[in-house]
Amino acid sequence: MSESHQPSPWSLEALQHGEFRGFVRFADLDLAGVPTAPGVYVVVRSSDDAPRFTADSPAGRFKGKDPAVAVDVLAKQWVEGPQVLYIGKATLGSAGRRGLQKRIDEYRRHGAGEPVGHWGGRYIWQLEDRDDLLVAWNPVQEDAAAVESRMLRDFKARYGALPFANLRA
Repeated sequence: MSESHQPSPWSLEALQHGEFRGFVRFADLDLAGVPTAPGVYVVVRSSDDAPRFTADSPAGRFKGKDPAVAVDVLAKQWVEGPQVLYIGKATLGSAGRRGLQKRIDEYRRHGAGEPVGHWGGRYIWQLEDRDDLLVAWNPVQEDAAAVESRMLRDFKARYGALPFANLRA
């Protein structure tokens, strides 16, 4: 990267030059390559084209609840500019057996139609280009929830809203 070129904040390029790794489609995800450590993860859309939404969602019905929302809700939630659509965290949990690998796998499985408890970020599954979205992760030494909160605050300060699929800070 030349000194004169600064990637847009919250873009695929900026994340690739930072601490994030992976950048793979959920369908191509090899869980063996995802750390078991706590950390944060993002879902990125490499296209800058206008989004197209589907009325239904292929995501799993956790506790029988339909994950789909109306297309007008999705359109209102869309944030123009950034390529980051979702920011999530993965803690080790009370038993110490969770982490990035398990949480990202839950997210992938939820999007594939399994009734998995990953309700957050479900809006991405109603994008027509959902199969092209990339997931990337960053293992962290500090509290993953604190890192996620800081990232969400920075995003909101820059764009005036949370990422498209983040429904709460």
